[in-house]
Amino acid sequence: MSRAFRLIQAPPTPRDAPPRAAHRMHTDPDTVGEDLLKLVLTLVELLRQLIERQALRRVDAGDLTDEQEEELGATLLALHDRLADLCAEHGYALEDLNLDLGPLGPLLPPRN
Repeated sequence: MSRAFRLIQAPPTPRDAPPRAAHRMHTDPDTVGEDLLKLVLTLVELLRQLIERQALRRVDAGDLTDEQEEELGATLLALHDRLADLCAEHGYALEDLNLDLGPLGPLLPPRN
């Protein structure tokens, strides 16, 4: 995989701009599995938070029956607990699952 990243070239530059080196990712073959796991856990946490917000909107709008609200709450709680267990199993905290997107800020909103 690291060989594939070495093959990536920089996008073409305008003729008047000086050429620049390709932006390359530095990967470590020893940690690529853990990095991928952390990315997957981050995406699962993002989706969980989005589903939770949508569920709260539906509850506030009165779109769900009491039974559906109960089932949805239990499911979201179980997902949160399982995600926390997976994080702990691999030495992460839920707070570690936030990606810094540079000028855009963090991927996940701050926890209340």
